[in-house]
Amino acid sequence: MELSLAPLPYFWPRTQVDAFYASVATWPVDIVHLGETICSKRRELRTRDWLALAARLADAGKTVVLSSLALVEAESEVGALRRLVEDGRFLIEANDLSAVQVCRENGRSFVGGPTLNVYNHDTLRMLQADGLVRWAPGVEVGAAQLHDLRRAFLDAGWAPPPLEIQVWGRQGLAYSARCFTARALDVAKDDCGFRCIEFPDGLPLATREGEPFLRINGVQVQGDAPIDLASAWTDLIALDASVLRIVPQAPDATRSAVERWRTAIDAGRPPAPHAASIGFWEGAPGRGPGPIG
Repeated sequence: MELSLAPLPYFWPRTQVDAFYASVATWPVDIVHLGETICSKRRELRTRDWLALAARLADAGKTVVLSSLALVEAESEVGALRRLVEDGRFLIEANDLSAVQVCRENGRSFVGGPTLNVYNHDTLRMLQADGLVRWAPGVEVGAAQLHDLRRAFLDAGWAPPPLEIQVWGRQGLAYSARCFTARALDVAKDDCGFRCIEFPDGLPLATREGEPFLRINGVQVQGDAPIDLASAWTDLIALDASVLRIVPQAPDATRSAVERWRTAIDAGRPPAPHAASIGFWEGAPGRGPGPIG
């Protein structure tokens, strides 16, 4: 079982991104996903910068995966995607079917990202034929559905794809061609001024009663509370999860989560449960605390 760091979902200044990944190079994480997955207008780092950062992390002993946008909307975005794929040094995480197509055209294997909207074994089997070598399920795909998918593969005599399951961090709940941050600040998306850089951990959104509810992050909406699947350790083992995935937030919180889950993997036992949401893992509404022990 390996530990991965998902792509950074927030828009940070380049100096902060560089410092974050310089620290990540020393963390006990096996796989690092890099790249802009939310909005192509976030250009603190260009394609060449992500590739240079990938090379530095690979030199530090990390397995690097380059992640695509969740929503590919323009030819320029397809061009940037092609440059990542055609570079050829790193595995690609396809978060949009455009990325699957570009990988297939170039004979490249890929990780199926959490925004591919995969819900049945036939779709997974088709993607395997296209080059899928690992699958990161969407946040709404819970334990029961994953067990059903695994059983369907085994009953058909097929090898189920290795699973990369998010075990900690905020969940991406929705994506839109419109920008939620721009709308919240009453500015046009095309003239947003890159205002989401002002919210390095997302823009908090509360209920009318003042309770924390969501985080607005450009074209993405996240849950406010990070999930933690410590209480789902037995399921993770039964599903033969090959990679446990941490979604970055503030650096100190992320590092603490990485160290906690690394200790659990090395010891072969679950980390101490935190009073955190388990998202949709048990098929219940995603908001609210899950079992803590």
